[in-house]
Amino acid sequence: MAGGSGTRLWPMSRKAQPKQLLPLFGGKSLLQIAGARLEGIVPAQRRLVCASDLYKDQVMSAVPSLTNENWLGEPTGRDTLNAVGFAAAVLAKRDPNAVFIVITSDHLIEPHDEFVRRVNAGFELVEQDHTRFVTFGITPTFPATGYGYVERGDAIAGFDQCYMAKRFVEKPAKEIAQMYLEAKTFSWNSGMFVFHAAKCLEAISWYKPESFAGLEKIANAWGTAQQKDIVNSVYPTLPKISLDYALMEPASKDARRSIAVVPMTVAWKDVGSWPSWAETLPADSAGNRANCQTAHMDCKNISVASDEVSHTVSVIGLENVIVVRTRDATLICRADMAERVKDIASSAPPGLQ
Repeated sequence: MAGGSGTRLWPMSRKAQPKQLLPLFGGKSLLQIAGARLEGIVPAQRRLVCASDLYKDQVMSAVPSLTNENWLGEPTGRDTLNAVGFAAAVLAKRDPNAVFIVITSDHLIEPHDEFVRRVNAGFELVEQDHTRFVTFGITPTFPATGYGYVERGDAIAGFDQCYMAKRFVEKPAKEIAQMYLEAKTFSWNSGMFVFHAAKCLEAISWYKPESFAGLEKIANAWGTAQQKDIVNSVYPTLPKISLDYALMEPASKDARRSIAVVPMTVAWKDVGSWPSWAETLPADSAGNRANCQTAHMDCKNISVASDEVSHTVSVIGLENVIVVRTRDATLICRADMAERVKDIASSAPPGLQ
């Protein structure tokens, strides 16, 4: 899934080039890194990308192995339930026994070997039982209130460190998140899943029949001359709702489905804001980080991003500040107010949004 708007990474992330396409990580984008993460698991010809049709040319350029047949173009974003349902509908039509993993272009995950090992366990769990949904859990390192949580239950016999899921909780209050951190039985819900495509669609038909009806129309038209017209007319009518709310939460309470949690012992970073991006860079002795030339004086914890690495940015006498410089816009904000960048993005002049 590569359909996020990335407004918290404004002014670099724009409608014309959202965050998943920005070469902010050693010259590579999050989308390219996500694709490389599948090496050794899924062949390139079996990888699908779901993103806005507006970015098709940019995505195709960033992922040369992507074909038109594996491009799932959204005429408009309808949240994660429909993005996953779109993929499930296409895959189930191609192969009634298709099993697929859902990953997003938001994350940095290391080490790769551990990721591969746990993903393979997820595939094995679903291949053993097609009615099983798998989510991957990340060990919490702080009481995050912006992530979803999943509670682990009993171990699954025959699988190494794989568990039944007891419940899902979306974005808890700070005191609840602290309890989860201390309990040691909760994981952050990573946003990565493994499904049997046909069984995923079946569950959508139970819990969100209006989405299923539209996805079924798209599946029936896929590969025909009416494909694009049907997608463009039907997809925007699908109810906008997340996968966690619409599918995973009701499935966790439904005896017709079982939910497994596969913990991953990895360094996992959801790069959705300037502070989280800055943490991907090395810091100097004062905690300052930058992807360009800097000349600071009496500063601590200054994070600087520039779309021109030879451009020099200087800051004097400040602490805990973010500076983002592009050719036509500059952002300066306190690091603890970085969540409000998305508000600036929505109110910026049309050419800068």
